Order: sequence, then C-alpha cells, then structure tokens
Amino acid sequence: MRFYSFQIVIEKEQDDPGYFAYSPTVPGCFSNGATIEEAKSNIREAIEQHLESILAHDQIVPQHARLVHVEELSVGVPE
Repeated sequence: MRFYSFQIVIEKEQDDPGYFAYSPTVPGCFSNGATIEEAKSNIREAIEQHLESILAHDQIVPQHARLVHVEELSVGVPE
C-alpha cells in the first residue's frame, strides 16, 4: 500500500450549522459534515475515492505542497 499526504481545510458553513471541507491539493474534491470530525472523515473518504479514479485512469496523484502554514490571525482595528 502506498500512502499520500494532503492538506485539508475545514470551514464553518455560512448558511447552516455544519462544516465544509476541501483539499487545496486536490481541486474539485470537497465534502461536508455536521461536526468537524464528520467533515474530516468525509473528506478523507472523498479523497480516497478521487485517488481511486486518478489511479484507474493512469494519472499522476497530485502531491505538491501548496499550503505551507495555516493559522488564525486576530487584528485590532480602532473604533
């Protein structure tokens, strides 16, 4: 078995209480979930299915690291 690594991003959904998940390394591959853990599990499954299709079509699995660092930044603005 070969292993691949992917960065994922999980964002709060705007219009409902759930979470949206995607990988910047795998354009067009995304999922969601009611909780962060569910979103993580669902994006893992989506990426696995996406990779199965890529490999079945003899395509190269994307492995470039576009995302290097993510953190939350708070900025104060005078009132």
